Amino acid sequence: MSSIPDFTDTENKLVQDTLRERYGKDIETNLVDVELRVFPDDRELTECPAHYWEQDDCHFILAKTGDSEYFSQFFYSNREQFGTGRERYDDLFNCIITLLQVQADHERDRKMDEDKT
Repeated sequence: MSSIPDFTDTENKLVQDTLRERYGKDIETNLVDVELRVFPDDRELTECPAHYWEQDDCHFILAKTGDSEYFSQFFYSNREQFGTGRERYDDLFNCIITLLQVQADHERDRKMDEDKT
């Protein structure tokens, strides 16, 4: 059993509102549990509540790693996993906005690389 609290109703609403703003439509997220090393030196994985969603061919995870602490990443496959450049955030809005911006920038760069070939 994890000692990390679940997302609050307010946090869930912020996630949904932010995704609706970004994509112009409601995005269904699944509330899941993920196992993460909360601190880089941790030997054990910690079960953390997370929002998981897919958009086009990209998968997103937004995890709660403590009281007002969050982690995020996006991936296309097991070999293509990306973070935001920060291990943790103390602000949910900043975490999700940064995740969406980094992924949008990455997607733009991917498309530019494809157009060159």
